[in-house]
Amino acid sequence: MKRISSLLLGVILLCSTTLVSAQTKKKSSGGGSSSGYSTGIGLRGGGWSSGLTIKHFMSGKNGVALEALVTTEYAARGARLTLLGEKHLGVPDVRGLQFYYGAGFHAGAYQGRYYFEDARFYRYGRKNKDVYVLYNYRYDDATYVAIGADLILGLEYKMPELPFVVGVDYKPFFEVFHGYTGFYNDAAVSLRFTF
Repeated sequence: MKRISSLLLGVILLCSTTLVSAQTKKKSSGGGSSSGYSTGIGLRGGGWSSGLTIKHFMSGKNGVALEALVTTEYAARGARLTLLGEKHLGVPDVRGLQFYYGAGFHAGAYQGRYYFEDARFYRYGRKNKDVYVLYNYRYDDATYVAIGADLILGLEYKMPELPFVVGVDYKPFFEVFHGYTGFYNDAAVSLRFTF
């Protein structure tokens, strides 16, 4: 777990130096995008996971952005790093409102997993056999590495005259961990400080 914490700290430091570099370039070259900002950093709170969000628009006015999420699930001890490529499209007649879609991947590690274990009991009757199933709720304390693919669909609004963006998104993802696979749905609200 210490290795994972060190890795996440390194990623956050790398992202922060990239953001400072992007801010310097914006001031010197007038970069940015049609979204009204170049980079945003803030919090994302969702139904499945919550954490830090960093979004940076690529140079030019094409509306392409890269977003990184460092999140943790409510039911697991651990963290996940998600990288997404997104295409932003302005909503006509509403200044500051953008629709976006994209895809990406994630990797993470979780310590512990809840699962069901069943024990089957058989009773033989005259006509047929009855089966009784007893379910036990177990907790496994091992650390699992998870990888997966993500999609994202959302709306965001850049507040006029304020350095904030409010967004809402839907992010379904597919995950593989320790021989198990799953498809999950996540929706979230985010607030970012922009520069």
